[in-house]
Amino acid sequence: MHLSITLRILGILLMMFSSATVVPLVLALMADDNTVTGFVSAFTITFFSGLLLWLPVRHSRHELRIRDGFLIVSLFWTVLGLFGALPFALTDALHLTPVESIFESISGLTTTGATVIVGLDELPASILLYRQLLQWLGGIGIIVVAVAILPMLGIGGMQLYRAEIPGPSKDSKLTPRITETAKALFSVYMLLTVACALAYYVAGMSGFDAICHAFSTVAIGGFSTHDASIGYFESDAILLICTLFMVISAINFGLHFLAWRRQQWSVYRKDSETRFFLGALSICTVITCLYLAYMGTFSPGESFAHGLFQAVSITTTTGFVTQDHATWPTFLPVMLLMFSFMGGCVGSTGGGIKALRLMLIYKQGVRELKQLVHPQAVIPLKIGKRRVEATVVSAVWSFLAVYMSTFIVLLLLIMSTGLDFTTAFSAVAASLNNLGPGLGEVAANYAGINETAKALLCVAMLLGRLEVFTLLVLFTPMFWRL
Repeated sequence: MHLSITLRILGILLMMFSSATVVPLVLALMADDNTVTGFVSAFTITFFSGLLLWLPVRHSRHELRIRDGFLIVSLFWTVLGLFGALPFALTDALHLTPVESIFESISGLTTTGATVIVGLDELPASILLYRQLLQWLGGIGIIVVAVAILPMLGIGGMQLYRAEIPGPSKDSKLTPRITETAKALFSVYMLLTVACALAYYVAGMSGFDAICHAFSTVAIGGFSTHDASIGYFESDAILLICTLFMVISAINFGLHFLAWRRQQWSVYRKDSETRFFLGALSICTVITCLYLAYMGTFSPGESFAHGLFQAVSITTTTGFVTQDHATWPTFLPVMLLMFSFMGGCVGSTGGGIKALRLMLIYKQGVRELKQLVHPQAVIPLKIGKRRVEATVVSAVWSFLAVYMSTFIVLLLLIMSTGLDFTTAFSAVAASLNNLGPGLGEVAANYAGINETAKALLCVAMLLGRLEVFTLLVLFTPMFWRL
């Protein structure tokens, strides 16, 4: 492991990230609001911190190894969360503590969408745009975007890509070179963002709201420019557009690229994970809509509109809301929270365990039942026409065990800070799954919980974004052995 190359890359990426404050700064200057000083200070501190890291090791040249990739990704997301908090901390009008500023920053970058800010409708446009930009950058993954640029600086990218997207995947490379892969993913991401913004604008959003909500929709983030979230617009057309793009963004971006390049929609129909994901999402949606109508919570038409939207929003871990779903019949909020553990597909901007892993666990369970009936039979586990190796299944079960163990530990720690079980359970689930809204005291926002709980939830959000192993591996003695 080479610390010099790690610091060099971290410095470069930090200097690149400082540009995230430029557009909000221009907006602040045009509006002449009270955020100019905060954005100027944040840009200066972030850029020169990156420069100081880079300068002493700028001539360092080493081949990146997988351990370097894990360290760089983990350090960058952690450091990024800290430096991303500067505009929030340095804007006096927000009245945020350092922990709250870091919470808001990490929530944006990990596309969790949990917020400690109350009164979004009264905030300067520059701060609102900055929050949305954090989610947009976090959605595609800072490292995946950066590998399209790093090779030009003499830095290989494959190790970073593997560390950013751990776990099972159908195609680790869409094109022969990792640089081209990153460009392909970013192109799809950009096209979806532009299409979503245009659709929102045509449906009645202002240009500013359309761009901001397109950022958070395609990123599956859930941040909004209004306290009432998507419900602020009171438009069925906007709800349908948002629902469509949330579903699209929760599907593997590699499939979007292949469908675009081959001009064939059949790639979605042939993909086992996509079918499993859409099937589970459909079951959740049907149950939600029917139960709302059955209980008389809404009229049949409203039950369909709100049930469809909330089921998609929470299952995909986006976190937009149209209604206070925490007040719905108790069965539904809990069920929706449980579906958020699935999240989106591998290679999407969604959070959670990922549909592919749950599909493998389901298929493994079915195979074990068949094996009980036919103990002498050889029953292979397949995804589509491809046989799944036992090592992959073992890795998935290991991931699930670590994921749930992490959830339990975090739950106990959060409860030890004084939060009740419902609040603690939903807050940990919403943070680890990168969902956002929870139940109890965190149904609307996270402003009312204590500072210790907020700090612990920051850790949960980072663990969820990096799919647990990428961060936890740093705490194993084997990782640091030469």
